[in-house]
Amino acid sequence: MRIGLLTEGGYPYATGESRFWCDRLVRGLARHEFDLYALSRSADQEEQGWLELPPQVQRVRTAPLWAPEADFRTSHGRLGARAYGRRERRRFDEHFGELVSAVCVGEAVGGGPSGEGPSAAERFSTGLYGLAELAREKGGLHTALRSERAVRALERACRAPGAPRVVQIAKVPDYLAFADFLERALRPLSLDWYDTGEGGLGAVDLCHAASGGTAALPGLLAKRFFGVPLLVTEYGVQLRAHYLAAQEAELSASVRTLLAAFQGLLAAEVYAQAAVITPGNTHARRWQERCGADRAKLRTVYPGMEAGRFAAVGEAASRGGPQEAGDGTLVWVGRVDPAKDLVALLHAFAAVHRAEPDTRLRIVAAPVGDDDRTGRGYLAHCRALAAQLFPDEAADAFAVGECPVTFEELGGPGVAELADAYAAGSVVVLSSVVEGFPIGLVEAMFCGRATVSTDVGAVVEVIGGTGLVVPPRNPRALADACLALLRDPERRARLGAAGRARALELFTVEQNLAAFRGIYLELVSHCPVRRETQDADPLPFEFPAEAYVPGTWAGGSGGPLDLGSCAPLAVGRAPDRHGEPLAAVAVLAEPDPLFADHLTDTTGPVREAGS
Repeated sequence: MRIGLLTEGGYPYATGESRFWCDRLVRGLARHEFDLYALSRSADQEEQGWLELPPQVQRVRTAPLWAPEADFRTSHGRLGARAYGRRERRRFDEHFGELVSAVCVGEAVGGGPSGEGPSAAERFSTGLYGLAELAREKGGLHTALRSERAVRALERACRAPGAPRVVQIAKVPDYLAFADFLERALRPLSLDWYDTGEGGLGAVDLCHAASGGTAALPGLLAKRFFGVPLLVTEYGVQLRAHYLAAQEAELSASVRTLLAAFQGLLAAEVYAQAAVITPGNTHARRWQERCGADRAKLRTVYPGMEAGRFAAVGEAASRGGPQEAGDGTLVWVGRVDPAKDLVALLHAFAAVHRAEPDTRLRIVAAPVGDDDRTGRGYLAHCRALAAQLFPDEAADAFAVGECPVTFEELGGPGVAELADAYAAGSVVVLSSVVEGFPIGLVEAMFCGRATVSTDVGAVVEVIGGTGLVVPPRNPRALADACLALLRDPERRARLGAAGRARALELFTVEQNLAAFRGIYLELVSHCPVRRETQDADPLPFEFPAEAYVPGTWAGGSGGPLDLGSCAPLAVGRAPDRHGEPLAAVAVLAEPDPLFADHLTDTTGPVREAGS
């Protein structure tokens, strides 16, 4: 089948989120064809180039979310920058007004289940799809979104009765800042991706969005225009990421409130329209449920990770025996960031070192880029704290002083490979105060190492009883847990073996591919995209499995089944995606003689069971 893979700021680019698991997914499902639809976030990301793509990637279409509106309009906008006439302006005012009213006012006025008017979610979807249809028919949407009409409509919505006080006090700079954000976020509506020709989303069998939010917008429109089913995967919750980014940005309270409302409504619409949603862990699943995702659509699919690169270390640990190289050594591996709380780890290790003077702590960090001022500043702070907590003290007057804490860079002389970092210690520590899916813990489990971690994000779900978990921001508890494992080698070995067995069962690439392979087949079999065939051969999954069952079906009460909302039967007319009958179909070229009497009339209506 042909899969339309939708990404934002990731695959196929060499930098950004989702690039690794998307690459493993595409390479692992070699029997399917993939069309990539990628939204880039910066000029630097585009300059870094793409990953090497496998042959099953048939075509790649990209669009920038960062480029100035004029550049986007001339290179990617549908139908150029034509000006709207009076009729188009009225349509734009109506649909844009619905959308910003839902964002600014919400359910405050006459909406929701108990109100007389449509809910905020209904107004948002009406405005969103109305703008999409206008852009598809007439083009020019990106220009209209930056026009004075759009800013005035936004001002009216902010000052409407029922809008929150923080929105009502917005000023002109706030309107302009939010209008700029809206134009960039809604750029997918103006793309020329929405047709049934080669390279169009109408030609794919399934849309798979690698995240929610803006990345899923092309999938929403593909479902709206062509009935293509949408699958949404979130290993990190996009809505949460937007909330955190808005807090860090230098924006007014009014703009942050509007951004949060827009992202919340967009997430709810994506979850409502998706056929299946696959969170990467229970932490992400809870976020999705709070945003209105139907539990019946949610299926947890853990990220697939390459276990082979850690096999040598893990097998050496499973064979038993003392871990000579790592005895008495704690290891932390990850990216330097304040959320990792290395300060708490250093204070905890101070207590560990006082109780067990021979212990060592190795902090192995990914290289910090020159443009990452936060990471470089935090690393310098941690180095200074370590020097203060652990002054170089020599054993005697002739020995050289040595600090028990070392800061090393991944890829350096001592830790050329990631597996070397985990092999260097007997206990792996995670001290984060914020964490999504803890990839470092899974890598440690693949290596058969016992772990001590803080109870954040999906840590408990990943560990599952095979490691020690303590509260975050509690150096004393972290130190006690580390000492307990350092002083008990047998317990370390048991937990390490149990962790490795759990990781190999749940977090490998193979289980991830098997899960998505099954979901793809299920979605396409239940939600086939009906299109005209170019030759006499039937398309795979052109009809759901029920279409190949001879005879007729009856409802649970003995009455006939409503064929307008179910699969076409072998002796009936196949309804199109809107429920209207198409030309009669006969899917059995050589029917079984046992059922010949049921197949004598392939053009008449389906008979009720028992007739």
